[in-house]
Amino acid sequence: MQRMTDPVATMLAADRASRDLGIGLLESGPGRATARMTVTANMVNGHGLAHGAFVFAVADTAFACACNSHGPVTVASGADITFVAPVREGDELVAEAVERTRFGRNGIYDVTVRRGTEVVAEFRGRSRTVQR
Repeated sequence: MQRMTDPVATMLAADRASRDLGIGLLESGPGRATARMTVTANMVNGHGLAHGAFVFAVADTAFACACNSHGPVTVASGADITFVAPVREGDELVAEAVERTRFGRNGIYDVTVRRGTEVVAEFRGRSRTVQR
């Protein structure tokens, strides 16, 4: 009997960047994933706000988990983010990724980043499968 492996778990096990940022996966399934991260003092810029790159990072990790949930290795071909509300040290961010469409080797995913119930950022990622 052949043993099936979870492609998301395999990817995250090798993802040192997400691990070092304290990003954890809350849940995942076909075409979706939810990740969380707490903003630390090392993530705050000179205005006392979370540097946008860290908000992007938690959204990007959720996106990566969602688009790799189907099995083949899939990478980002592009992404955009809109920052909706300021984020501060101590905030716990939850990023929920949802697949919008897959066509050929491409996909489009939307990720909403929240602090509690408040939306703090909206991210749209475009994916490309590089391995079949």
